[in-house]
Amino acid sequence: MSQTNPPSKWQALAVTGLALILSMTTWFSATAVTPQLVSAWSLSATAAGWLTNVVQIGFVVGALGSSLVALSDRVSLTHLMCWASVLSAVFNATLLLEPGIYAAVFLRFLTGVALASVYPPAMKFIATYFRSGRGFAMGAMVGALTLGKAMPHLVSGLGGGFDWRYTVAVTSAFGLCAALIFVVALREGPFPFARTKVDPRQIGAILRNKPVMLANLGYFGHMWELYAMWGWFLVFGREAISSGNWALNASLLAFAVLAMGAPGSLIAGWLADRIGRCTTTAIALVSSGTSALLIGVFFDAHPALFLILALIWGLTIVADSAQFSAAVSELADQSYVGSALAFQMGVGFGITIFTVWAVPQIAEALGSWRWSFLIVVPGPFVGAWAMLTLRRLPEATKLAGGRR
Repeated sequence: MSQTNPPSKWQALAVTGLALILSMTTWFSATAVTPQLVSAWSLSATAAGWLTNVVQIGFVVGALGSSLVALSDRVSLTHLMCWASVLSAVFNATLLLEPGIYAAVFLRFLTGVALASVYPPAMKFIATYFRSGRGFAMGAMVGALTLGKAMPHLVSGLGGGFDWRYTVAVTSAFGLCAALIFVVALREGPFPFARTKVDPRQIGAILRNKPVMLANLGYFGHMWELYAMWGWFLVFGREAISSGNWALNASLLAFAVLAMGAPGSLIAGWLADRIGRCTTTAIALVSSGTSALLIGVFFDAHPALFLILALIWGLTIVADSAQFSAAVSELADQSYVGSALAFQMGVGFGITIFTVWAVPQIAEALGSWRWSFLIVVPGPFVGAWAMLTLRRLPEATKLAGGRR
């Protein structure tokens, strides 16, 4: 694409989505091969859990740090996403040196920090192309994020007997390809946001904005559930398959469940632009919360019933995610949209640290993974309450062209 002739919004959406898929593969690269790493590195369950959870911590540090210095409101979004993708790929690839568990955990932390300068800026970037249809566009971005995070499970599952290094090497290469796409093929759209200066008071302005904070609360409830499921469904599914003696590949099952979030995000984005952001998110939150409540009930049911419920959960659990970002981009002061998005994601991912840690602790205490996901159930229902409360406020008319 020429740098003098900006792409159409649909070209920009497709290319940005591809780059986001590739860059996000480094997020769960270690998670997808955790069973192999446990064996190869003689890891305890706690150490293995940190390989997943510390990425969340790194993302929180990176997102909140970016918000405090208004990074994505001050610099070129395409260059920021490019260099962040390069760094995430390098940190991920360094695992191939087998540096030991402590260094590996630190590298996963740095990977999370780097990815905090890919995903939130990508949401802001695509908003520069879409004033109308923003819900669908951001839904496509979350769909790309979802596919990217599911990809390591696909690589691992298709790799069969391949060594864990194969998955790590492939995902690192994907990250470098993403960086090239960001810097060569993309430029900001015709509706750029105003540049801003560093002003710590922006955080206070975000906290005092009731509509923004209700949208944030909806997002926080959503995040209470999301990464605990994404991070541990491979292990949960592996135990369900083992207990039922089903002829299923756990890695491919995990990929299918996570990847269902891509069409879910597109469907929710399309709906949000037609029936409203608050209504759409409330439907998705209640649906995913109900799935979390029932998945333990179906743990030893017929495999077809378990699979159907798991796929429904995967479809609905992330479907609403983009709409919280879209809502903030519409409700926040336009001079600090990037900071508001980074704040939303930083706090949201901070919440995931607890639930990602708690789920395996519950499984260990109960001696089974069957009921381990019950802890995530309250989050989506609190989030649904927040979005329905926002729907009643007069400021909600700013959402989706007046569609609440």
